[in-house]
Formats: sequence, C-alpha cells, structure tokens
Amino acid sequence: MSPVRVIDQNQQQIGIIPIGEALAMAREAGLDLVEVSPTERPPVCRVMDYGRQKYLQKKKLKVSQAAHVIAVKEIRLRPKTDPHDRGIKVARAQRFLEEGDKVQFTMLFRGRERVHRDSAVAILQEIIRDLADRARVEREPAMDGRRMTMLLAPGKHRPATTPTPGATSTPAAASTPAATSTPGATPTPATGTPAPQSTSAAATSGTPAAAPAVQLSSATPLTPAPSEP
Repeated sequence: MSPVRVIDQNQQQIGIIPIGEALAMAREAGLDLVEVSPTERPPVCRVMDYGRQKYLQKKKLKVSQAAHVIAVKEIRLRPKTDPHDRGIKVARAQRFLEEGDKVQFTMLFRGRERVHRDSAVAILQEIIRDLADRARVEREPAMDGRRMTMLLAPGKHRPATTPTPGATSTPAAASTPAATSTPGATPTPATGTPAPQSTSAAATSGTPAAAPAVQLSSATPLTPAPSEP
C-alpha cells in the first residue's frame, strides 16, 4: 500500500505511514482521512471532521459575499471616441461587472453633438451587444440634462421578443369528411330532411309537359250550353 504523510486532528505531524494505518487512525478517532495535497509526493492527508470542514467553508463564503458592497462604476465617453479607446473602456466595464459592480456609461456631448443623438444611442446599443453575455440593462439609454446615461448590472441580457408584423394566428378549420358517391347507389337523404320527389323526364329536359287527355264516356251525354235569347 502506498504511503502518505499524515497530520492528525491536533495539527501534529505524524510522518509518512502506510495509508491503511492512516485510515485505521482516523477511524479510531471517529473522524475522516482527507487528502489535502494530492500533488505532493507522498500525498498529504489530514485527520479531520470533513462534514464540519465543508460547513465552515460554506459559512465563510456566505459571509464574504454578504460583505461585498455593490458599487456603481462610471465610464465616460463621447460620440467621437476612437473605437480602440472605446474597446478599452468596454474591457474595463467587463472587469467591473465580473467583480459584481454596476456600470454606468455616460455619453458626454459638446457643442452641436447633441443634435446627433441617434449616433450616441447606436454606440450604447453596440456596447450592450458586446456585454450581453455578462450584463443586463437596468436602465436604457436616456438623456439626463446635457448627457446621455445607461446603467448595466451583472447578469445575462435578455432581449425583448417582438412579434412579427402581419403575422396572425389562423384557427384550425374543422375537418369535414368528404362525401363519397358509390356508382349505381341511390343517395340516402340526411335524417330529418324529406327525400326529394322524382321528376318526369320532360321536366328534367326542360320541355313543357303535355296536358292530360280527357276520356269521354258514352254513358255521360253532352248537354249543350243554353243559347242566349
């Protein structure tokens, strides 16, 4: 079995002993044998309460996070700032965001530069896209007196989804089974609908039907109509 260097629960150097003996020592003390330096030769192990050690580490991390005060860092630039200098400022803002601070970009205008606000908004929107994977927009670009400001906070940026113009939802049409006709079969009328009456061939062809013939009986004499005086 490979040997290890052991430190006991009282921070005393035990020396280099077989790993089986070190495990027996930790078991006897009711503690754990934790490897703290695996890259050393031989590896360094310590006898300790591993559960309590994890709890203390987590508590220390929580205290350090609570002690961090979020600050607002300001970065100033102008519409005519060189793209190279602007990239340096964006890299600085990225470092501030990774440290958990907020970043306010302030666009300064001189003279008639305030007339071209669209170009300033375009520059700030480009900065938002550059930092989209580590920053979210807390305050959109807006004029504040003679300057334009924008506030970014740590977190991922979620762009708002805009509906496609002209796209309307069409309800699904109810499927109607198609009527199938069988050759030589007489169509059956629907329930509650009277069956259509048969029509004569003359009516079908459009030729007016002939008047029915009157049959005279020999037992019925014809009485002439009385003449006028």
